[in-house]
Amino acid sequence: MAQRLNNTDIDFNARFDAFIMQPREDGEDVSAVVRDIIKAVRADGLAAVKKYTEQFDGFALTDENISVSADEIARAEATCDADDLAALDFAASRIRSYHEKQMPRDERYNDDAGVTLGWRWTPVDAAGLYAPGGRAAYPSSVLMNAIPAKVAGVSRLAMVSPTPAGEMNPLVLAAAKRSGVTEIYRIGGAQGVAALAFGAGPISPVDVIAGPGNQYVAEAKRQVFGFVGIDSVAGPSEILVVADAQCNPDWIAADLLSQAEHDPSSQSILITDNESFANRVAAAVDAQLAASPRTDIAGAAWRNNSAIIIVTSLDDAPALVNKIAPEHLELAVADPEAIAKDIRHAGAIFLGRHTPEAVGDYVAGPDHVLPTARAARYASGLSVMDFLKRTSIIGCDEAALAKIGPAAARLADAEGLPSHAASVRVRLKK
Repeated sequence: MAQRLNNTDIDFNARFDAFIMQPREDGEDVSAVVRDIIKAVRADGLAAVKKYTEQFDGFALTDENISVSADEIARAEATCDADDLAALDFAASRIRSYHEKQMPRDERYNDDAGVTLGWRWTPVDAAGLYAPGGRAAYPSSVLMNAIPAKVAGVSRLAMVSPTPAGEMNPLVLAAAKRSGVTEIYRIGGAQGVAALAFGAGPISPVDVIAGPGNQYVAEAKRQVFGFVGIDSVAGPSEILVVADAQCNPDWIAADLLSQAEHDPSSQSILITDNESFANRVAAAVDAQLAASPRTDIAGAAWRNNSAIIIVTSLDDAPALVNKIAPEHLELAVADPEAIAKDIRHAGAIFLGRHTPEAVGDYVAGPDHVLPTARAARYASGLSVMDFLKRTSIIGCDEAALAKIGPAAARLADAEGLPSHAASVRVRLKK
């Protein structure tokens, strides 16, 4: 059973703070193992990638089978259900349309001193995409990671995905094709991340790596950051639902379990102002868990990491939400905008009773790669911005430098940097 908290309890603040700060992952330190893998790949390239692929995936990687060919992708796509492909196309279209609206504009202007100023946006040359393999095959994640990069103008998209049996999920390959992925390799794990970051055999280094993975993948992304950019180091999935008593408890239970079923470390939270409704939701969760094929995973997440929080009024909800800073926030209430206006920290907000988080995972359009573990306090979800860089533009003619140069030289003097000052003053001399 999830924890029960009530904001009328004398110890509520202490219990609430302890709850939101509790660790949810198993705590196994894989940093040393990952460091050794990355070091080996940097030193030995493809030979190290082959060794670790056989060790961890039981797959004998060769120069011939490392890449997935266009013919293989076509054959895989032919095995996909037509309705699945139609849903993939529908999702891809909506994701692309949403991200096209995010594209920033260049700017150029002359200020009062006559200085030319502005900025321009340019894409990275290459993006690396990690797609989980085996049982955890998520074509939706391929769309969500690759399409923003393509919209941003990235010309080279290289995807890695582990293949324990040597085969890749056909729908994942279909998603990659629809997203503009130009290279696909049968590798995964920390060695796959290292190959994207530093190159190995036919894989040239990329500039940014994005995509979900296990703790080894997450740690590898953490360690290669700085050599390349990364989307984030994601933690376990989470959902917070603010609901009133007019909601259908079965709906809310399903929403809570939609994230709990991801991983035993996931977290689901309900905030409501009605204890009777909370009891009905809890009973519905138990019933749905009993019927779920993922009951072990979702049940562990519900029992160990989740909570039902009773508040005296839903007016109290925004303050709690902002402290939690959830990855996904559902506002299943009559007037969601009244609460949403006070929310500052959430990865994505789902408005109203008919907006389950799952539509955001697949077809709404916004990216489902979102900040976890309270990172929504300072971070945003994946977007075209993760694949773009902003370059400042500065230009002075003689008159403009005469106006702003003396102050620059003065500040350089104050900082003890005489050549900085001289580079300005030598131009100011008549």
